[in-house]
Amino acid sequence: MKTCNWPGKDGQWRQSRKKFLVPVRALSRGYRTRFMKQAKKALPEMTFPKEVWDKEWVVFCKPTFNRAKNVLRYLGRYIHRIAITNNRILALTEGQVTFRYQRSDSKEWQSMKLPAQEFLRRYLQHVLPQGFHKVRYYGLLSPRNRPVLKRMQYLLEERRRGKAAKGEATPDPPKPERRCPCCREGIMVVIGWLPKKARSPPQGRVAPRATK
Repeated sequence: MKTCNWPGKDGQWRQSRKKFLVPVRALSRGYRTRFMKQAKKALPEMTFPKEVWDKEWVVFCKPTFNRAKNVLRYLGRYIHRIAITNNRILALTEGQVTFRYQRSDSKEWQSMKLPAQEFLRRYLQHVLPQGFHKVRYYGLLSPRNRPVLKRMQYLLEERRRGKAAKGEATPDPPKPERRCPCCREGIMVVIGWLPKKARSPPQGRVAPRATK
């Protein structure tokens, strides 16, 4: 990351820190100016209140993840996990809950004991209020745009039928291959399904097998 100099209150330019890129406050004001300029251009009939300019905007300036795998791991902790897992709760005795937690600064695991009421209060802080969703979809995937998606599906289906009527062959999309859950190499070929309560495979049915 390159460094840049910046002027102080006395007007003298000073050398910045080695890992310093741009001042976040100046970046937020520059972003606000550009954003409002584009907003006025897109919505010329709308009048924006003066408070938009008076209030300081916040720009989160931090290095991004270097790989998509790290992004999925980061989001997965908030989407598919709960506040605390069962294996982190060590004991529950005399109205006291003992659990393990990881410090954010040193990444070390330590234990803490709290009253049960305080433990439940902290746990309920991770429960979303009524009407809130943990994951929201924007753009075309937003629930508000379901009629648009249905219209698009209808137009695509009409286009496919039109090509079929003209004799143009439309190739079927390839079916996804199901990998074997054991070896992760072979392709799963489902021959039949066993009933849930059956102890042995009935006649005429066999269990799914994996072929390489």
